[in-house]
Amino acid sequence: MNFFKEFRKQEVLILCYRVFLAFVFYQIARFLFWFFNKDLIKIDCVADYFGLAYHGIAFDLTAILYVNSLFILLSLIPIIINTKKTYQKVLFWLYFITNGIAYSMNFGDFIYYKFSQTRLTSAAFQVAKHETNILKVFTVSTKEHPFVIFWFVVLMVLWVFLYKRFKIQERKPVKKIPYFALSVITICISAVLIVGGIRGDFRHSTRPINLVDANKFVKTPLQGNVVLNSTFSFFRTLGSNNFKEVNFVDEKFIDENIQPYKIYDRQVTDKPNIIIFIVESFGREYSGAFNKDKNIKNYVSYTPFIDSLANESLIFPNTFANGRQSIHGMSSILAGIPSLTDAFTSSPYSNQKIQSIVSVCNEMGYDTSFYHGAPNGSMGFLGFGNILGFKNYFGKDEYNHNEDFDGMWAIWDEPFLQYFAKNVGKTKPFMSTVFTASSHHPFKIPEKYSGKFKKGNVEMHEPMQYTDYSIKKYFETAKKQSWFNNTIFVFTGDHPNQIYYPEYEKAMNRFAVPLIFYSPNPKFNLKGVNNELAQQIDIYPTVADLIGYNKKIRSWGRSLLSEKKYPSLIVNSDGTSEQFIYGNYIYRFDGKNITGIYDKNDLGFENNLNDKIKTPETEKGKMIAKAWYQDYMNRVINRKLN
Repeated sequence: MNFFKEFRKQEVLILCYRVFLAFVFYQIARFLFWFFNKDLIKIDCVADYFGLAYHGIAFDLTAILYVNSLFILLSLIPIIINTKKTYQKVLFWLYFITNGIAYSMNFGDFIYYKFSQTRLTSAAFQVAKHETNILKVFTVSTKEHPFVIFWFVVLMVLWVFLYKRFKIQERKPVKKIPYFALSVITICISAVLIVGGIRGDFRHSTRPINLVDANKFVKTPLQGNVVLNSTFSFFRTLGSNNFKEVNFVDEKFIDENIQPYKIYDRQVTDKPNIIIFIVESFGREYSGAFNKDKNIKNYVSYTPFIDSLANESLIFPNTFANGRQSIHGMSSILAGIPSLTDAFTSSPYSNQKIQSIVSVCNEMGYDTSFYHGAPNGSMGFLGFGNILGFKNYFGKDEYNHNEDFDGMWAIWDEPFLQYFAKNVGKTKPFMSTVFTASSHHPFKIPEKYSGKFKKGNVEMHEPMQYTDYSIKKYFETAKKQSWFNNTIFVFTGDHPNQIYYPEYEKAMNRFAVPLIFYSPNPKFNLKGVNNELAQQIDIYPTVADLIGYNKKIRSWGRSLLSEKKYPSLIVNSDGTSEQFIYGNYIYRFDGKNITGIYDKNDLGFENNLNDKIKTPETEKGKMIAKAWYQDYMNRVINRKLN
């Protein structure tokens, strides 16, 4: 029995207490995350919230063990001086530096979940590496949302206070052999528990828990973000690569049902110029032209000019984005490549030869250019633009009037669009893309327009009106240019932003963007309202069709204007699962299995029919979703995007 007197009971119990504190504070952060986003993540009752919080413990465990493994090891390693004040002070600082950094990730998501619609992942590195104003963005965000810093400081102070409530009393081991032996046993047991905790299971045959596993415990997929914590989602995606070849169906099934190659036979004698407007954060919610039949009570539009333009255009009021970030929008719109759980543009496979509307236009003798008023290279646009093959790139450097810089992101939309209108079209025919910038956090407009636009119900409404006004002024200038009458204009958004109306809180409507085809030339017959489902990846084949490209097109989208009716499959991802709309149903897919089937009108994913329905239509829908995913992975990984 004397052997066990050297067991370090005091140290082990206090270590357990310190780790337990982390669980307590992660649960507090979970509640605050939900509280600040409760308008986006609906939870019916208190019992449902506690159920989600309970299941979140497994994800908290993984995150806490990721962060505290070294602290646990140093707390248990038998070096005799463990209980000395100096050593305990070292442990104190190690504990709070590592936990403080990791814990702060959750607080950032209090704000940015509203924009990203997903928990923090390592993809944030891909965004940040292209920006030089990250510190400025952080400073502005802090000023706008001081409650985040307030709660973080208060909770960290409380955490330190509770940590210090129990202190280890200095003790020197009497018998060193039992001391070392028992310490080694304790470390071995702890190591097994840590490995199991990080994996989320002790079974060797079970893969480690991942972001998609949070959806096992929810009524709607959006609630999975409450089960998760930002520390877990960041570390679990660090160095991840979900691009893996799969084999669900044979190639014949893909050729017949997915038809990744399309051919159009439109005959065009006078090639039209093409201008594609990718409007920053332009959610469908903001534009009245796209909400006439949505039956939204007390609806207000914030795009009066776009609404007037839509009346003279062909519009698609049921269009969806194929990604969650600006760079995803660029790859979807111009190259027909959507972003799934892992974004194509931040993958190891993005640097390959890609057939796109840029390469098609280059082949047909068009002058191609890309305009974005941010510092050259921002958002990764310059790099990806070079991959696509734009002949010219015009950014803040080429604009060369720093007095028009908004101080944060880019040149204000109004002056930059004037520059765009006057600078483009020197060589004809031309295809040019402009990516606007002002309708973006921190939701500012030029001081000279203070009071000109209505504030609206969310911060996004005022800058959206400014961008709409800037587009109006652009058209006033563009109409005077020689190229105007033979030009087709395409308008869409890269992704939505802040949400006000409940209709757009629905999970699938988080991807709702407008789509407009306009030309002053009546010969293109771009008029009317088409209510069929559309998506960003349809833009590339539609434009290729309009300019008379009659060769094979590698595209998962389809021309929205051709009499040839290729299969329609709407594709996007919420960051944890892929989502497909095919026929009468929406399918959710985790890379291996169909996890949800919903009626196509159930855009909020409220009634999962996966275990309730089995018809020839849904069985084929499952196979279509898997076949598309298989073809996507095959083409991306094996560099078959040309």
